[in-house]
Amino acid sequence: MGVLIGIDFGKKRTGLAHTDPDHTIASGLTTVATDRAIDFLQDYHKSTPVEKFVVGQPKQKDGNFSDVEKDILMFIKHLETFFPTVSVVRQDERFTSKMAFNSLLETGAKKKTRKNKQIVDEISATLILQSYLSSNSKPVL
Repeated sequence: MGVLIGIDFGKKRTGLAHTDPDHTIASGLTTVATDRAIDFLQDYHKSTPVEKFVVGQPKQKDGNFSDVEKDILMFIKHLETFFPTVSVVRQDERFTSKMAFNSLLETGAKKKTRKNKQIVDEISATLILQSYLSSNSKPVL
C-alpha cells in the first residue's frame, strides 16, 4: 500500500504533503516550483509508492471555483499522464492558507517564518491531505 500525496497547487509554487503508509496522519513534504512538481513527484515515486494524489480544490466564499482552477485541471491531466496507475481526487481547500498562517502564529513562529510562503504552502498541502483523511476515515467500532 502506497502513501497519499496532498497537493496545494499554485502558479509559482506547489506545496506537497504525504501520509504514512497506513494513511493515519499527514505531514509536510516540501514546496517545489510548480514547473518542477511532476519531476519531483516522479523521483519521489521511485522510492516511495504513491497510491493517490489529493489535489486541493480552491473555491471562493460563494462556492464558485477560483481563477486558478483551469491551471489545476491542466496539472491534473499531467499527473494522470505521468502516473496512469495513481488515482487523483479533489479536496476542498477553502481557507487552508489562512489556517496555515494562523497555525504558524499559534506555534509562536517568528515574523520571518510566517512570511515564508513556501512554509505556508507546505502546511496548506498538509491541511488539505489531513482534511481528506478525516473526511474519509473509517469509524472505530
